[in-house]
Amino acid sequence: MTMTKVEIDVPEEIVPYTVLEDKDAQITRNAMLVYPYIKSGVMSHGKAAEMLGLYKIDLIALYGRLGMPYFDETEEEFEEDLVVLKRAKGTAV
Repeated sequence: MTMTKVEIDVPEEIVPYTVLEDKDAQITRNAMLVYPYIKSGVMSHGKAAEMLGLYKIDLIALYGRLGMPYFDETEEEFEEDLVVLKRAKGTAV
């Protein structure tokens, strides 16, 4: 994967948290940079993972460890989906 340096303006207090030597910390930082684009639907998890040099499942697991769920549903939406799945399967609701 080709890496490019990017210059951004951040508050001085944030600098120590952006300049990272640890590879895992760098991956986490970069994953956090693309997360808003995934959340807004501009980019898929698969595309983000490809850009980050990760497998999609590894990116999903990383976000999970950070408390960012892969499925972004309310409990009500989940229950509705469950009802539909049970009907499709032919089991009682």
